[in-house]
Amino acid sequence: MKAKGKSLAENIADDLLARITIDKEYALGDKLPNENKLSADLQVSRTTLREAIRILVMHNVLEIRRGKGTYVKNNQEPNKGIDLNGLSDLPLDVKDLYEMRLIFEPQSAYYAAKRASDKELERILYYGRLEEEMILKKEDRTEAEQAFHKSIAKATHNEFMNRLMPILYQAIDKGVILSNTREKIVQNTLNDHRMIMEFLSVRDALGAKTAMELHIIHAMRGFGITEE
Repeated sequence: MKAKGKSLAENIADDLLARITIDKEYALGDKLPNENKLSADLQVSRTTLREAIRILVMHNVLEIRRGKGTYVKNNQEPNKGIDLNGLSDLPLDVKDLYEMRLIFEPQSAYYAAKRASDKELERILYYGRLEEEMILKKEDRTEAEQAFHKSIAKATHNEFMNRLMPILYQAIDKGVILSNTREKIVQNTLNDHRMIMEFLSVRDALGAKTAMELHIIHAMRGFGITEE
């Protein structure tokens, strides 16, 4: 299934963007594989790939260097259209971070369940399982949890959410790092993520929303944050 209302090229552009921002497969300044290799990897025609690249060039994510190839831009402007640059520099405390997550992430889970493409759902579940494996092995799961939540946010296919992502990512990243020091929060995360994944896997939007809300509330209580 592809995202509702999107062309194949737009879905491929979304996949490439996720490989850059979530999977970290390509870093800023990296050159993408050549057209033949990348189109084969994505299982699309070169024509579709070129259109997807054009979309990302228009959004200032990629740049084509004549005679050299296609590169991930070093000077991306993810907030273009909505001025959030000042917000990203604000010194947010734990309460602020988790209240922001409580406002946005349950609804993100709701729309992700409804709108995620099969590829996006696969990515969400992959990172959820990877994090579970790392928790059970008592390994650092920071990057896996960040990717899990970021994958859900991206799968909403909401343009404002796309613009808000850099700020939401800040909240997610700091929250995950802080929770690493609290064993009870880590165990709650394991149980909560299983529940979120279960609802997402069957595209139960209300269930996913409720599970995400409970997950964030559990974390807030673990930090002693009261819901006022």
